[in-house]
Amino acid sequence: MSETEINRETIERLAKSLVFICGKDHPTAVALQAAAESGLEKDIKNARALFIRLKPGERKAALAMLDD
Repeated sequence: MSETEINRETIERLAKSLVFICGKDHPTAVALQAAAESGLEKDIKNARALFIRLKPGERKAALAMLDD
């Protein structure tokens, strides 16, 4: 993935991708949605930490959906 700017819009798109891949109740998808809604640094840090812990295939798939 190229250097994608991490802003609320990007987080929201990533959350939607992850909901599609993992389901709406997945903890990382929920955290990303919360971060997109609030925009708070602590929510973004939490969502990022959970995103990094995803399986590599899930991460790659979610990031690939951002490139579309």
